[in-house]
Amino acid sequence: MPQPVNEFGLISKYFAPLADGYAGALGLKDDGALISVEFGYQIVVTCDAIVCGVHFRSEDRPEDVAARGLRVNLSDLAAMGACPVGYLLALAVPSGTDASWFERFSAQLASDQATYNVKLIGGDTVMTPGPLTLSITAFGQIPTGQALTRAGAKPGDKIFVSGNVGDALLGLKLLRGELGSVSASQAAALKNRFLRPEPRIALGQALIGVAHAVIDVSDGLIADIGHICTLANLGARLNISSVPLSLGARAVLGDVPDLLPNLLSAGDDYELVFTAPSSALETLSRISSDTGVMVTEIGEVVATPGVVVIGVGGDEVQMEASGYQHF
Repeated sequence: MPQPVNEFGLISKYFAPLADGYAGALGLKDDGALISVEFGYQIVVTCDAIVCGVHFRSEDRPEDVAARGLRVNLSDLAAMGACPVGYLLALAVPSGTDASWFERFSAQLASDQATYNVKLIGGDTVMTPGPLTLSITAFGQIPTGQALTRAGAKPGDKIFVSGNVGDALLGLKLLRGELGSVSASQAAALKNRFLRPEPRIALGQALIGVAHAVIDVSDGLIADIGHICTLANLGARLNISSVPLSLGARAVLGDVPDLLPNLLSAGDDYELVFTAPSSALETLSRISSDTGVMVTEIGEVVATPGVVVIGVGGDEVQMEASGYQHF
């Protein structure tokens, strides 16, 4: 039997505990929150919204919705080298949503807060006749003047990416029942990469003073490299044979090789792609070891604008570079 809910009851039971330990949240009982920043630091602010039917499926568990919503915002902080501090949550839920949904949703937020050392400091909860929607505004701090940005790439820089590329798309396809021929363990790993992306917070912080330009892979690898290049009025050569792929992705491509271009243009991987001088290779190897995050060189920044994809044989390959776009 569904349990009825009300706004203040929800806040008190499920969300106020997520603010415990952050004095400036004022127990989620005031009109706003107080954010303090250490001397010599500045605040980094980011906001992302996710909508049912666009960013996640109606059948996704509340735990997965919570994890995805928070982590895509933390990924933006990671791309700027920031240390997470807190976040605001605006949650619009369809009328009739059961109390158990909020219980599971908030329990996952609590788990992620412990993992990423971040606290809920405020927000709003409303009912909507439309689809489930959540918008999170995340705050981080970083030494003044040290933030990583998308701008700053230089000709001759090498291009690197963390982790593996394309797993999120394959995970979504598996969830939709559009793929087969992968082992149960590989399928589970690919699905998890879509449902619960891993923000590369430690890596982002380690790249301060090393990387020239950084972006997280949300729109697609080729598109996001293009964003970096556009800001610097430069271009890139991307070596398709160097792009890191998981064992699960390689298993899928063994049966459906035509999917490779999709893996390079699809988003939602939330890995970090960045440029750095070749002199940083040894440093990056150490950073990769220290953070436990694989870092792979995949290309080079060039003077001629545009992203050129180089195939296995050394020839240019035409691929869709627009990435995901809402409008």
